[in-house]
Amino acid sequence: MASVLIREAKEGDCGNILRLIRELAEYEKLSDQVKISEEALISAALRADGFGENPFYHCLVAEILPAPGEPQGPCVVGYGLYYFIYSTWKGRNIYLEDIYVKPEYRGHGIGSKIIKKVAEVALDKGCSQFRLSVLDWNKRAMDLYKALGAQDLTEAEGWHSFRFEGEAMRELAGK
Repeated sequence: MASVLIREAKEGDCGNILRLIRELAEYEKLSDQVKISEEALISAALRADGFGENPFYHCLVAEILPAPGEPQGPCVVGYGLYYFIYSTWKGRNIYLEDIYVKPEYRGHGIGSKIIKKVAEVALDKGCSQFRLSVLDWNKRAMDLYKALGAQDLTEAEGWHSFRFEGEAMRELAGK
C-alpha cells in the first residue's frame, strides 16, 4: 500500500469527513440517529464548530499518498475526531469521539496510527488520560484498544456511560 499520512484536518476536508461520519454511522448500525442535514452538518457543525475561533473539536485525517507517477491525488480514508475534557481527579483529558477507517483500508495499521497521534496530542497538551468509548459488539476495536494498552473501565471499575438528550434535557432545564 502507498504511504499513509496522519495530519490535522483542514476546513477543506469537511466533505470527506462528512462522508466518513455517514459511513461510521452505517457501520455502527446507527444511521437513523444522524438527523442533521448534509448542508447544515458541513457548514454549521463541521466548519463552524471545528474550524472557528474557539473550536469545539479537533480532527485528524488519514490520507493515502499516491506513489510517484500515479495520476490520482491523495485520498482521505479515515479520521479521528477528538476534544478536550476535564477530570476533577486527574486534570486534563482528551476524548476520542470517533475513529473510523474505510473497510478496504483496515488491517494496515491506520487506526493504530490515528490513536498514536491522538496520544501524542494528549501528551503535548499535558493530558493525564486519553478516553474513548466503543459499542459492546465491536470486539475487533476492543481488541485493538487493549492491544495498544487501553483499560476497559466497564470491566475494571464498573463505569457505565449515560447521556441526557432531547426531551430529557429540556425537562431537566425546565424548558
